[in-house]
Amino acid sequence: MSTILTPAPPTLRSFWHDLPREGRLLLSIVAIEFIGTGLVLPFAVVYLHQVRGFSLGTSGALLAIPPLLGFAIVGPGGALIDRIGARRVLLATLLLVMAGEAVLSMASHVWIAALGLVLAGLGQGLAWPSSQTLVASVIPDGQRQRYFGVNFTLLNLGIGIGGIVGGVFVDVHHLWTFQSIYLADAVSYVPAFVLLLVPLRHVAGRPEHHPDVPKASYREVLRRPAVPTLLLLTFCSAFVGYAQLNTGMPAFATSVGRVSTHVLGFAFAFNTAVIVVLQLLVLQRIEGRRRTRVIAVMGAVWALSWLCLGVSGMLPGRVLAAVLVCAMASIFAFGETLLQPTVPAIVNDLADDRVRGRFNALNSASFQLPSMIAPPIAGALIGSGNGWLYIGILVVGCGVLGWLAIVRLEPQLSARVNGVR
Repeated sequence: MSTILTPAPPTLRSFWHDLPREGRLLLSIVAIEFIGTGLVLPFAVVYLHQVRGFSLGTSGALLAIPPLLGFAIVGPGGALIDRIGARRVLLATLLLVMAGEAVLSMASHVWIAALGLVLAGLGQGLAWPSSQTLVASVIPDGQRQRYFGVNFTLLNLGIGIGGIVGGVFVDVHHLWTFQSIYLADAVSYVPAFVLLLVPLRHVAGRPEHHPDVPKASYREVLRRPAVPTLLLLTFCSAFVGYAQLNTGMPAFATSVGRVSTHVLGFAFAFNTAVIVVLQLLVLQRIEGRRRTRVIAVMGAVWALSWLCLGVSGMLPGRVLAAVLVCAMASIFAFGETLLQPTVPAIVNDLADDRVRGRFNALNSASFQLPSMIAPPIAGALIGSGNGWLYIGILVVGCGVLGWLAIVRLEPQLSARVNGVR
């Protein structure tokens, strides 16, 4: 009688050992870069409104510039990546973001703030597809899922550290403290720029274009069977996920659950902590499993998190509501650890080098679009007293997400692209 031995899940040490040198270099600067992001991310409205003295309406309009420009630039950006290479585009992206953050530190007038946000928005719109394409060019497909998961852990660790440091350091009565964090954010991109300019100058260069191969186009990408379904799945996950976590959840928690802003701070801290603690463990558990099934489980986890938020609005005691809001953010974080390694890996395993920039650009656009349409929907439903309808829509959306993953997308993917080794 023979015994079938199941290989042990890869450890972090073996993953690091097996990574190409380029992959280790890229991971080494992730936390540094996102410490800068964490320094400024929670304080944008505070800086523009309370420190610079712009009205709330003006501040809100200014902060709408980056996502709008990012969405507008991502399509041409994907074509540019496929034409001149991801490294060149990412270098330009870093220059734009550094310039934007430096200009924002001097935003004494609305037009200066607008200029800084235009530069930052253009850079941020190109950052996701160019960085994902560059990663895929140096990381073998068998390691991409783990790479994206570890990258997500370091990203959240950096943002968490930056948020804590920024919260302790900044003071609305001292302009220089805010100028310092924006300049520090600009400086945090320097290691990545130097890395791409010197040690990694040979990677993700201009792709080879063969005259006998048809010219790359978005039409060609969209005609591939799995692509429309994958883009719809990304849109759905962003709509019921991050777009709501950043807008609808705080609005529901404070207006319906009646929790304080301090509770929201704790909730987001728990969210970051859960990701940092669980991501590596989750990566070991999902290795070799169908990515579509993992995404379906994530949909169920997120549905549970939104139900926790809904129940928090029914409780008379603020302590119980606060506990449920923190639980919601923590459960949601567990779902994030399932999503972040899988979808980018599917996208880049499905793509080929000739159109990889376009693949990542389309996926980025599908992810960004909900951030523009979700806030007004959440505001209208919660503001009109239809909080449970809002929660119901999100729970049903999580179910649709699972259906898209298993029923629609899974039959369209090969076993290799779906993570089965």
